[in-house]
Amino acid sequence: MQRFFLEIAYDGTAYHGWQLQDNAVTVQQRLNEALQKIIRLPVETVGAGRTDTGVHAKQLFVHLDVPASRIPDGGRFLHSLNALLPPDIAVKRLLPVNAGAHARFDAIERAYEYHIHFEKNPFLVHRSWQLRDRPNVEEMNRAAAYLLGTQDFGCFSKSHTQVFTNICSVKKAVWEAQAEGLVFHIAADRFLRNMVRAIVGTLLEIGLKQKAPETICDIIRSKDRAQAGTSVPAHGLYLTKVVYPYISELP
Repeated sequence: MQRFFLEIAYDGTAYHGWQLQDNAVTVQQRLNEALQKIIRLPVETVGAGRTDTGVHAKQLFVHLDVPASRIPDGGRFLHSLNALLPPDIAVKRLLPVNAGAHARFDAIERAYEYHIHFEKNPFLVHRSWQLRDRPNVEEMNRAAAYLLGTQDFGCFSKSHTQVFTNICSVKKAVWEAQAEGLVFHIAADRFLRNMVRAIVGTLLEIGLKQKAPETICDIIRSKDRAQAGTSVPAHGLYLTKVVYPYISELP
């Protein structure tokens, strides 16, 4: 048996998230079905993390164990797999790794984007969140700077999640103006469930309601989800990068 990493990307609009569920169609289900048709053996995939219903991924890695003889040519395998997958799921790379490599636990950094637009645009439906009022970007970036570093981010976590710690190290948090609207970029060693959408909602409250940027410090110290802003809709969120110490980035 050989362990492989598979790099994939998907539009999450039609799916109830990444992870397998009993009564809903997920990205993992569609990927496993296509893999089993090619490999002709039961396949179990392990993803770098879960994405919620409607969330997209520009890059996600999964690992799987299969007999190396079932994948004689990586390029042909990817071509066949893409032909079997629906149009909104694509595979990009197949990488042989050592037997102990783990798509979830070995990731040292993850990055997300949240997209916002202001004018009605039929081409951005399900891919960006339309906001009526324009927030103060400078104030939101001042507030976002307080997110940097290693802190307890329990105030941005979905309630009753089973995690050992709420400590995360945020390396980047910044809003960028683009032609269609705004994009929020955030990168950290790990993220809590619903964390990015709650952070975006909190920053927007500061930018729209003219709250002082420093109020985010009190929210973080409270460790209370009720003190943070409302979670923004899932369809504006993209997982954009997962970093491993032993996988180089594509040029």
